[in-house]
Amino acid sequence: MLWQGRSVRQATGGRYRPSQGKRRTEIGSAPADTHIGEDRRKIIRTTGGNTKVRAMRALFANVANKTTGEVKRVKIETVEQNVANPNYVRRNLLTKGALIRTELGNARIASRPGQDGVINAYLVE
Repeated sequence: MLWQGRSVRQATGGRYRPSQGKRRTEIGSAPADTHIGEDRRKIIRTTGGNTKVRAMRALFANVANKTTGEVKRVKIETVEQNVANPNYVRRNLLTKGALIRTELGNARIASRPGQDGVINAYLVE
């Protein structure tokens, strides 16, 4: 787990004297690492009793065509490019901004699969 509280150091390099220790709410969660595969989702409890849906694996994406305005549910074939991390292409990880190859053509993911639990994308010409 990753602690996401305030840094002990200031921007100038000086030291903050913390008035309290680390808190449970400041701990980050593990990344979802959404892969291509048979649909698998996980429901996560968040602050205030709310929920998030994590897509652990996904096989289909909702792809929108900007010119016609149509949205179709198509199968994801592979990850072509990922600006976030080149290693994600080899591992076929789905993140926001990833370029995926689908039955309709190349599409860019616009949603956050690890946060929304769904993959929305738009065609790239």
